[in-house]
Amino acid sequence: MTLQQEIINTLHVKPEINREETSREIIDFIKHYVEMNPFIESLVLGISGGQDSTLCGKLCQLAATEMQAEGKEVQFIAVRLPFGIQKDEQDCQDALNFIQPDKTYTINIKSAVDASVATLAAQGVPLTDFQKGNEKARERMKAQYSIASFHKGIVIGTDHAAESITGFYTKFGDGGADIFPLAGLNKRQGKAILQNLNCPEHLYNKVPTADLEENKPQLPDEVALGVTYEQIDDYLEGRHIDPVAAQKIEQHYIRTQHKRMLPITRFSANEII
Repeated sequence: MTLQQEIINTLHVKPEINREETSREIIDFIKHYVEMNPFIESLVLGISGGQDSTLCGKLCQLAATEMQAEGKEVQFIAVRLPFGIQKDEQDCQDALNFIQPDKTYTINIKSAVDASVATLAAQGVPLTDFQKGNEKARERMKAQYSIASFHKGIVIGTDHAAESITGFYTKFGDGGADIFPLAGLNKRQGKAILQNLNCPEHLYNKVPTADLEENKPQLPDEVALGVTYEQIDDYLEGRHIDPVAAQKIEQHYIRTQHKRMLPITRFSANEII
């Protein structure tokens, strides 16, 4: 088995999907998880205005609406988590208008992140701009877990196969959540589902960016990764792509393997690849 096929199998990617059936599978997965955990009264998700959180948020709201109709008191809570003033705030508001969440919070993380950075610097641990970006991602997840705790809920993550393969997320930041409904999808498949849900076109055609570095505002993911999502999606669908791009993707996958694993114990150490 080639490394490409091994990765495809591990990440459960299909070469093509039926948009309606996949939406239904994801909604049913969310509902089943709630049914198996009676303590859950809310689904909490940070909304950034990009494709992934827009898709995940819409599917969570659809699941919550169905559960409400079935007599289960579960609400979907969308959380805006800007660092100061977000340049693409209108996209975030457009996403919220599309999703129509049961409840929305806005938590500006700037003061918390700045305080953490200052405290570390005072102890001789100055953070680089990149490291501060990870601080932002972890503060966002921390806020979501506080909200989930208050509302007896769980935190939803937006990780999917095209992100997981490169490890393009912050460990215990946006990579830390209770469930990942979009697992197994690549970027173009997520886009196709949003199109089928009548999402505003500018949201699923938006250039993906983590937007964590202040010295590189709204840096496109594809620039940071050195490969395009089209190449990543083709790779995940088992197609032949440029060998240089394939090598970069596989290097990302191998280097970030630790992000896709639970914390290692002396009993699980033999599972490390």
